[in-house]
Amino acid sequence: MKALAARLAPKFVQSTAERVANAVRSEVADGTHPGMRLREPVLVDALRVSRNTLREALSQLITERLLIREPNRGVSVRVPDTEDVRDLYRARLVIEPASLLAGGQAIDRTGGDPTLRETLVHPLREAVTEGKNAVARGDWPGLSDANQHFHGAIAAMAGSARINEYMSLLLAEMRLVFHHVGSLREFHEPYVEQNAAIVRLAEAGEFRPAAEQLTSYLEKTMQHVLDAYSRL
Repeated sequence: MKALAARLAPKFVQSTAERVANAVRSEVADGTHPGMRLREPVLVDALRVSRNTLREALSQLITERLLIREPNRGVSVRVPDTEDVRDLYRARLVIEPASLLAGGQAIDRTGGDPTLRETLVHPLREAVTEGKNAVARGDWPGLSDANQHFHGAIAAMAGSARINEYMSLLLAEMRLVFHHVGSLREFHEPYVEQNAAIVRLAEAGEFRPAAEQLTSYLEKTMQHVLDAYSRL
């Protein structure tokens, strides 16, 4: 965690505790092992903040279900269980297909405005390209990032800052799930082409079939992850 301070957002954006929470959240999402204990003196030194500020930030991440505080053990990275997996996907199955449909409805209200369609679909297309490039390099963490960008862009089609914020928390928890079960390649490479198929439908204005395909995809992914959990 030597470079943890580099993750801090500019001071004018948020409170210090929020900036610290963002930095630790990013560190956790980028591969801190589920179950790993976080040592407060190390974090205080790395982030150059007071112990009280750090504890405020850690409390926020505990509320977000990324960390857990245990008696006599302090704070550690949470280990998601199978019910967490099911609940994460329940939320995603509500948010993501509905967001995709909301994007299509927004386009329909403008009479099929091609500029709006491109604004909404372009981030999806970019994420697919990012994923394909990562596969070509054999960059599995990069592929994981691309997949997160894809699903974040789908949620953004709803046009709601609150949905965007909640989706970012869901995706951070999903990072813990994937780190817990192992191979990033196994859980992301098979879905690159499915992401591309959803983009093609959206580009063609076929948002309902795209949403139906996304629903099927998320259900399949949930079972894939649960099967992996059963082997742990």
